[in-house]
Amino acid sequence: MTELSADQLPELTTGRLLSTWHVDVPALLLVIALGALYGWGVARLRQRGEPWPLGRVLAFALLGLGGLVVATMSALAVYDHVLFWPAAVQNILLDLVAPLGLALGDPLRLAVEALPEAAAGRVRRAMTGRLVRVLTFPLVSTALVLATELTVYFTPYFETALRVGWLHELMYLHLLAAGCLFVVPVLTREEALPSWCTHPVRAGLVFLDGVVDAVPGVVVMTHSTLIAGAWYLHHAPTWSPDVQHDQQIGGGAMLSIAELVALPFLLVLLFQWARAERAQTAALDRRLDAELAPAPAPAADQGQAPSAERVRPWWETEQNEVAARIRSHHREQ
Repeated sequence: MTELSADQLPELTTGRLLSTWHVDVPALLLVIALGALYGWGVARLRQRGEPWPLGRVLAFALLGLGGLVVATMSALAVYDHVLFWPAAVQNILLDLVAPLGLALGDPLRLAVEALPEAAAGRVRRAMTGRLVRVLTFPLVSTALVLATELTVYFTPYFETALRVGWLHELMYLHLLAAGCLFVVPVLTREEALPSWCTHPVRAGLVFLDGVVDAVPGVVVMTHSTLIAGAWYLHHAPTWSPDVQHDQQIGGGAMLSIAELVALPFLLVLLFQWARAERAQTAALDRRLDAELAPAPAPAADQGQAPSAERVRPWWETEQNEVAARIRSHHREQ
């Protein structure tokens, strides 16, 4: 972004916010690569006659890849060098909204199901590798997202990225990767988290993450020192708001989007929890039906009376969930 092009940018109105676009080649290549790989996986499953939910495809394409396109190629990317608030919205889309869409598509499970057995095994080994386990460990991944946001805004990282094109693209990728480290393992159907991270634990982590995600927006909105102030003071067009006010708008937008994303994220996880409970209950009921099915009584050996312990039903002596439910069933009758 040169001073000449900054001066030539027209005032950002609602119409221009919706209609102004430019091509970001590295981001476009990433979108094409991710879309092609995901589409190949879905096509491979359908060739084998195995379904893949349409909702997951739409979430991956519209919310995931669409969020990435909006963040890097819409008016937000055109005006991010002259106004702070478009850059702030860009960043929150990249580390919260786009990762949520990609995670809802469950690319890890798709890769495991679509790839040949050997390649699927390598994917699973990579997911359980020491480095990935550390980076995706609960609270560690949340801290990484928070640290990424604070590093972007409160170190020279952001202002340098405004000056250096390749670093700006790297910052996009950094934000996207940090967001995916938390969201993808939480929502995938693969066992990407420790066994103690049950659905109730994950719900608590998502709630905590929603609180943590609000911190950068609050800090940016209330911070008295200008973020990349030298750059924006020098490049602000005549029609732009006061630079301090521009920063407050950006912080408020970050806070609002973070809280709006937290609610559907939590609802999706609660839906998965309820579905898992229904599946477990149905499997347990099928096992109960099988166990309670009448069986022909074995003929007693002549001249030998069965012992009292042997004639007792197994569910009266065994201590497990199935036995407990059968005992409860008989007490209710």
